[in-house]
Amino acid sequence: MVDRRLGIAIGVICVVGLGIASYLTYIHYADIKPICFAHGGCETVQSSQYAHFIGVPVPVLGLLGYIGILISLAIPGDIGRAITALMALFGFGFSMYLTWLELFRIKAICQWCVGSATLMTILAVLSVWRLWRYQPPAATTLQT
Repeated sequence: MVDRRLGIAIGVICVVGLGIASYLTYIHYADIKPICFAHGGCETVQSSQYAHFIGVPVPVLGLLGYIGILISLAIPGDIGRAITALMALFGFGFSMYLTWLELFRIKAICQWCVGSATLMTILAVLSVWRLWRYQPPAATTLQT
């Protein structure tokens, strides 16, 4: 029961993350300014030299990450839980790297990026918890 609830929570959070990553991907390709309450912080981050990683826009990587985690939820058993946790932990690490860049290299904060990093942190915690807490259903035995 806990496994199912955690899987649902992870899925819902991924859908919210997909929304953020989709928005950021759209504004990147539409070449428009993001809605930002941080006095241009989002625009500064989006137009920085760090807005691409190995030639790919960072929001596209976010889309791929959230989609990958969603797909991993469909993989049954310990392997699926481990893949979900591994992907979420990788996403968390990458988000922390991007947050470090915002704070110390770009010197601007994007609220959308902070939101995505927060979601990825929650995904990492829930997916690792799901992996560690999982207990297979008790086998029923027939008594004669």
